[in-house]
Amino acid sequence: MLTDEQLVEASLQGSAAAFNEIVERYQERLLRFLLTRSASRADAEDAIQDTFISAHRYLYSFNPRWRFSTWLYRIALRNIASQPRRYLPDAEIESTDGADPLQICLVASDHENVWITAKRVLSDDAYSAMWLRYVEDMSVKEVARALNKSVSWAKVTLLRGRRRLKFELADSTNAAARSESYG
Repeated sequence: MLTDEQLVEASLQGSAAAFNEIVERYQERLLRFLLTRSASRADAEDAIQDTFISAHRYLYSFNPRWRFSTWLYRIALRNIASQPRRYLPDAEIESTDGADPLQICLVASDHENVWITAKRVLSDDAYSAMWLRYVEDMSVKEVARALNKSVSWAKVTLLRGRRRLKFELADSTNAAARSESYG
């Protein structure tokens, strides 16, 4: 199996198969990441397409000193940031009278999902830093590079993000326990 750097070099030499391998390797991971940052699946898919087009167009500018995934995620973040923001409806339900049971279940499960909670309580940059670090398993240095921030910023943001999520998840767990105990 070829490394990302070898695939980049082969792509630069004109191998379409090598670039197709890059696309296959990163398409699903980028989709998961971009789905959390876009208003719809279609927007995320558009951003992926734009990311790979830009990556192919500017492949010559990739510096092998850095990981390829860091470079690619940076392009993806720029592409999703350039999309117009759309209204995302709140998942909260004001009243359960006549509400769709499926919607009620979805809202209840939202409180249990750490990434949905993170999306709700963290800034976009903090959320991206957390996702890149803990889902994509990038080092702190790579997270900083992908987000075009300093390593110090990445460390502080990750620490604050973990603390905020710990507080938020503990608070929602305590609230759930209180509501169950009072029936």
